Amino acid sequence: MTALDEPLAAPAAPTGASAHGAGAAHHAVQRPNDRVAVYIWQAPVRITHWVTAICIVTLSLTGGYIADPFLIPPGGNVMTTIRLVHIITALTFLVSGVVRTVYLLAGNRFVRWTAFIPTNRTQFTELFRQAGFYGFVRSEIPKVLGHNQLAAAAYLALFALLLVETVTGFALDGLMGAEPGATAFAWLRELLGPQMLRLVHHLTMWLILAIALFHVYSCVLVDHIENVGVVTSMFTGYKFPTREEVVESRDGGPEVLEQAAKRADA
Repeated sequence: MTALDEPLAAPAAPTGASAHGAGAAHHAVQRPNDRVAVYIWQAPVRITHWVTAICIVTLSLTGGYIADPFLIPPGGNVMTTIRLVHIITALTFLVSGVVRTVYLLAGNRFVRWTAFIPTNRTQFTELFRQAGFYGFVRSEIPKVLGHNQLAAAAYLALFALLLVETVTGFALDGLMGAEPGATAFAWLRELLGPQMLRLVHHLTMWLILAIALFHVYSCVLVDHIENVGVVTSMFTGYKFPTREEVVESRDGGPEVLEQAAKRADA
Protein backbone atom coordinates (compact mmCIF):
# COMPACT_ATOMS: atom_id res chain seq x y z
CA MET A 1 0.00 0.00 0.00
CA THR A 2 1.30 3.47 -0.83
CA ALA A 3 0.50 6.84 0.68
CA LEU A 4 -1.30 7.83 -2.55
CA ASP A 5 -3.50 4.75 -2.49
CA GLU A 6 -4.51 4.99 1.17
CA PRO A 7 -7.93 6.55 1.81
CA LEU A 8 -7.98 9.47 4.21
CA ALA A 9 -10.16 7.80 6.85
CA ALA A 10 -10.25 7.06 10.56
CA PRO A 11 -7.59 4.62 11.89
CA ALA A 12 -8.43 0.96 12.52
CA ALA A 13 -9.41 -0.27 15.97
CA PRO A 14 -6.48 -1.27 18.20
CA THR A 15 -5.56 -4.94 18.82
CA GLY A 16 -7.81 -6.58 21.39
CA ALA A 17 -10.69 -4.18 20.91
CA SER A 18 -14.18 -5.56 21.37
CA ALA A 19 -16.33 -6.54 18.43
CA HIS A 20 -18.45 -3.49 19.13
CA GLY A 21 -15.36 -1.26 19.02
CA ALA A 22 -14.14 -2.82 15.78
CA GLY A 23 -17.58 -2.35 14.26
CA ALA A 24 -17.57 1.31 15.29
CA ALA A 25 -14.19 1.81 13.69
CA HIS A 26 -15.41 0.16 10.49
CA HIS A 27 -18.47 2.41 10.56
CA ALA A 28 -16.18 5.44 10.91
CA VAL A 29 -14.35 4.46 7.72
CA GLN A 30 -17.67 4.52 5.87
CA ARG A 31 -18.73 8.02 6.94
CA PRO A 32 -19.92 10.20 4.00
CA ASN A 33 -17.48 13.00 4.88
CA ASP A 34 -14.40 10.76 4.90
CA ARG A 35 -12.10 11.40 1.97
CA VAL A 36 -10.91 8.70 -0.41
CA ALA A 37 -8.11 8.60 -2.96
CA VAL A 38 -9.77 8.32 -6.38
CA TYR A 39 -7.53 7.62 -9.37
CA ILE A 40 -8.66 10.10 -12.04
CA TRP A 41 -5.88 10.85 -14.53
CA GLN A 42 -3.93 7.92 -15.97
CA ALA A 43 -0.16 8.28 -16.38
CA PRO A 44 -0.11 8.70 -20.21
CA VAL A 45 -2.77 11.41 -19.91
CA ARG A 46 -0.75 13.30 -17.29
CA ILE A 47 2.46 12.99 -19.30
CA THR A 48 0.87 14.19 -22.54
CA HIS A 49 -0.76 17.06 -20.64
CA TRP A 50 2.59 18.43 -19.49
CA VAL A 51 4.37 17.64 -22.77
CA THR A 52 1.66 19.54 -24.63
CA ALA A 53 1.88 22.48 -22.22
CA ILE A 54 5.66 22.72 -22.65
CA CYS A 55 5.32 22.39 -26.42
CA ILE A 56 2.72 25.18 -26.60
CA VAL A 57 5.01 27.57 -24.71
CA THR A 58 8.07 26.60 -26.78
CA LEU A 59 6.21 26.79 -30.08
CA SER A 60 4.72 30.17 -29.20
CA LEU A 61 8.11 31.66 -28.31
CA THR A 62 9.99 30.21 -31.27
CA GLY A 63 7.11 30.91 -33.67
CA GLY A 64 6.92 34.50 -32.49
CA TYR A 65 10.65 34.86 -33.04
CA ILE A 66 10.45 33.39 -36.55
CA ALA A 67 7.67 35.85 -37.44
CA ASP A 68 9.35 38.88 -35.85
CA PRO A 69 12.84 38.35 -34.37
CA PHE A 70 13.19 39.87 -30.91
CA LEU A 71 15.94 40.20 -28.30
CA ILE A 72 18.46 38.17 -30.30
CA PRO A 73 19.45 39.43 -33.80
CA PRO A 74 18.64 36.78 -36.44
CA GLY A 75 22.16 36.77 -37.84
CA GLY A 76 24.43 33.74 -38.21
CA ASN A 77 22.82 30.43 -37.31
CA VAL A 78 20.29 31.88 -34.88
CA MET A 79 17.25 31.67 -37.18
CA THR A 80 18.26 28.19 -38.38
CA THR A 81 18.51 27.00 -34.78
CA ILE A 82 15.18 28.56 -33.83
CA ARG A 83 13.48 26.92 -36.81
CA LEU A 84 15.00 23.56 -35.89
CA VAL A 85 13.77 23.85 -32.30
CA HIS A 86 10.33 24.86 -33.61
CA ILE A 87 10.07 21.83 -35.91
CA ILE A 88 11.38 19.32 -33.35
CA THR A 89 8.92 20.68 -30.79
CA ALA A 90 6.10 20.46 -33.34
CA LEU A 91 6.91 16.79 -34.01
CA THR A 92 7.04 16.11 -30.26
CA PHE A 93 3.68 17.80 -29.87
CA LEU A 94 2.28 15.69 -32.72
CA VAL A 95 3.37 12.44 -31.04
CA SER A 96 1.88 13.62 -27.75
CA GLY A 97 -1.38 14.40 -29.52
CA VAL A 98 -1.54 10.92 -31.07
CA VAL A 99 -1.03 9.27 -27.66
CA ARG A 100 -3.75 11.44 -26.10
CA THR A 101 -6.10 10.60 -28.98
CA VAL A 102 -5.58 6.89 -28.30
CA TYR A 103 -6.68 7.46 -24.69
CA LEU A 104 -9.80 9.23 -25.92
CA LEU A 105 -10.81 5.74 -27.06
CA ALA A 106 -9.04 3.46 -24.56
CA GLY A 107 -8.80 5.52 -21.36
CA ASN A 108 -10.88 5.39 -18.19
CA ARG A 109 -14.24 7.11 -17.77
CA PHE A 110 -12.63 10.44 -16.91
CA VAL A 111 -10.50 10.77 -20.06
CA ARG A 112 -12.54 9.01 -22.77
CA TRP A 113 -14.42 10.93 -25.47
CA THR A 114 -17.65 10.49 -23.51
CA ALA A 115 -16.19 12.83 -20.87
CA PHE A 116 -15.90 15.59 -23.48
CA ILE A 117 -18.92 15.21 -25.77
CA PRO A 118 -22.32 15.48 -23.99
CA THR A 119 -24.12 12.16 -24.28
CA ASN A 120 -27.06 12.94 -21.98
CA ARG A 121 -29.16 15.84 -20.72
CA THR A 122 -27.26 16.13 -17.44
CA GLN A 123 -23.98 16.75 -19.24
CA PHE A 124 -25.59 19.24 -21.61
CA THR A 125 -27.20 21.34 -18.87
CA GLU A 126 -24.01 21.17 -16.83
CA LEU A 127 -22.37 23.30 -19.51
CA PHE A 128 -24.67 26.21 -18.63
CA ARG A 129 -24.67 25.60 -14.88
CA GLN A 130 -20.85 25.72 -14.84
CA ALA A 131 -20.89 28.88 -16.99
CA GLY A 132 -23.35 30.40 -14.51
CA PHE A 133 -20.92 29.67 -11.67
CA TYR A 134 -18.01 31.35 -13.48
CA GLY A 135 -20.32 34.27 -14.32
CA PHE A 136 -21.28 34.69 -10.62
CA VAL A 137 -24.91 33.83 -11.41
CA ARG A 138 -24.90 30.49 -9.55
CA SER A 139 -23.31 29.90 -6.16
CA GLU A 140 -23.01 26.10 -6.43
CA ILE A 141 -20.56 24.31 -8.67
CA PRO A 142 -21.76 21.14 -10.47
CA LYS A 143 -20.48 17.97 -8.84
CA VAL A 144 -18.05 16.16 -11.12
CA LEU A 145 -14.83 14.23 -10.47
CA GLY A 146 -13.17 14.65 -13.87
CA HIS A 147 -13.75 17.47 -16.37
CA ASN A 148 -16.83 19.62 -15.89
CA GLN A 149 -18.73 20.04 -19.15
CA LEU A 150 -17.70 23.67 -19.71
CA ALA A 151 -14.04 22.72 -19.35
CA ALA A 152 -14.63 19.77 -21.67
CA ALA A 153 -16.13 22.10 -24.29
CA ALA A 154 -13.11 24.39 -23.98
CA TYR A 155 -10.80 21.41 -24.43
CA LEU A 156 -12.68 20.33 -27.56
CA ALA A 157 -12.20 23.84 -28.94
CA LEU A 158 -8.54 23.63 -27.94
CA PHE A 159 -8.12 20.29 -29.73
CA ALA A 160 -9.61 21.84 -32.90
CA LEU A 161 -7.33 24.87 -32.66
CA LEU A 162 -4.27 22.70 -32.09
CA LEU A 163 -5.19 20.70 -35.19
CA VAL A 164 -5.47 23.91 -37.23
CA GLU A 165 -2.17 25.11 -35.83
CA THR A 166 -0.46 21.84 -36.71
CA VAL A 167 -1.78 21.71 -40.28
CA THR A 168 -1.02 25.37 -41.04
CA GLY A 169 2.39 25.02 -39.39
CA PHE A 170 3.44 22.15 -41.63
CA ALA A 171 1.99 23.97 -44.64
CA LEU A 172 4.15 27.02 -43.80
CA ASP A 173 7.18 24.80 -43.32
CA GLY A 174 6.52 23.55 -46.83
CA LEU A 175 7.24 27.04 -48.15
CA MET A 176 10.90 26.27 -47.39
CA GLY A 177 10.66 23.04 -49.36
CA ALA A 178 10.58 20.85 -46.24
CA GLU A 179 8.57 17.65 -46.24
CA PRO A 180 5.90 16.58 -45.52
CA GLY A 181 4.59 20.15 -45.71
CA ALA A 182 5.87 20.85 -49.22
CA THR A 183 3.84 18.04 -50.78
CA ALA A 184 1.10 17.02 -48.36
CA PHE A 185 -0.17 20.57 -47.74
CA ALA A 186 0.48 22.20 -51.11
CA TRP A 187 -3.29 22.33 -51.62
CA LEU A 188 -3.70 24.46 -48.49
CA ARG A 189 -1.08 26.97 -49.61
CA GLU A 190 -2.81 27.25 -52.98
CA LEU A 191 -6.20 27.67 -51.28
CA LEU A 192 -5.23 30.36 -48.76
CA GLY A 193 -1.96 31.78 -50.03
CA PRO A 194 1.15 32.29 -47.89
CA GLN A 195 0.02 35.51 -46.18
CA MET A 196 -3.43 34.25 -45.19
CA LEU A 197 -1.81 31.00 -44.04
CA ARG A 198 0.53 32.95 -41.75
CA LEU A 199 -2.37 35.04 -40.44
CA VAL A 200 -4.45 31.96 -39.57
CA HIS A 201 -1.44 30.32 -37.94
CA HIS A 202 -0.68 33.37 -35.77
CA LEU A 203 -4.28 34.11 -34.79
CA THR A 204 -4.79 30.48 -33.83
CA MET A 205 -1.73 30.69 -31.59
CA TRP A 206 -3.25 33.63 -29.67
CA LEU A 207 -6.56 31.80 -29.27
CA ILE A 208 -4.71 28.76 -27.90
CA LEU A 209 -2.85 30.95 -25.40
CA ALA A 210 -6.14 32.58 -24.33
CA ILE A 211 -7.72 29.19 -23.61
CA ALA A 212 -4.57 28.09 -21.77
CA LEU A 213 -4.73 31.21 -19.58
CA PHE A 214 -8.39 30.56 -18.71
CA HIS A 215 -7.53 26.91 -18.04
CA VAL A 216 -4.94 27.90 -15.44
CA TYR A 217 -7.32 30.39 -13.81
CA SER A 218 -10.24 27.95 -13.63
CA CYS A 219 -8.03 25.14 -12.24
CA VAL A 220 -6.72 27.35 -9.43
CA LEU A 221 -10.25 28.63 -8.67
CA VAL A 222 -11.89 25.18 -8.58
CA ASP A 223 -8.94 23.76 -6.64
CA HIS A 224 -9.50 26.41 -3.96
CA ILE A 225 -13.27 25.86 -3.80
CA GLU A 226 -13.46 22.05 -4.00
CA ASN A 227 -10.28 21.37 -2.01
CA VAL A 228 -9.84 17.90 -3.53
CA GLY A 229 -6.44 18.35 -5.17
CA VAL A 230 -7.38 19.51 -8.68
CA VAL A 231 -3.91 20.93 -9.44
CA THR A 232 -1.86 18.21 -7.75
CA SER A 233 -3.94 15.51 -9.46
CA MET A 234 -2.17 16.32 -12.74
CA PHE A 235 1.06 15.23 -11.06
CA THR A 236 -0.18 12.29 -8.98
CA GLY A 237 -3.32 11.19 -10.83
CA TYR A 238 -5.38 11.26 -7.61
CA LYS A 239 -8.12 13.49 -6.27
CA PHE A 240 -9.40 13.27 -2.68
CA PRO A 241 -13.16 13.88 -2.64
CA THR A 242 -15.45 12.77 0.17
CA ARG A 243 -17.40 9.53 -0.19
CA GLU A 244 -20.59 11.56 -0.54
CA GLU A 245 -19.06 13.63 -3.35
CA VAL A 246 -17.96 10.48 -5.17
CA VAL A 247 -21.47 8.98 -5.06
CA GLU A 248 -23.24 12.22 -6.02
CA SER A 249 -20.86 13.29 -8.81
CA ARG A 250 -22.13 13.04 -12.36
CA ASP A 251 -19.21 10.79 -13.34
CA GLY A 252 -18.93 9.06 -9.96
CA GLY A 253 -21.01 6.41 -8.23
CA PRO A 254 -20.67 3.50 -5.77
CA GLU A 255 -18.54 1.56 -8.27
CA VAL A 256 -15.90 4.30 -8.11
CA LEU A 257 -15.75 3.88 -4.32
CA GLU A 258 -15.34 0.13 -4.80
CA GLN A 259 -12.47 0.67 -7.23
CA ALA A 260 -10.81 3.06 -4.77
CA ALA A 261 -11.16 0.49 -1.97
CA LYS A 262 -9.62 -2.26 -4.11
CA ARG A 263 -6.71 0.00 -5.03
CA ALA A 264 -6.18 0.87 -1.34
CA ASP A 265 -6.14 -2.81 -0.40
CA ALA A 266 -3.74 -3.79 -3.18
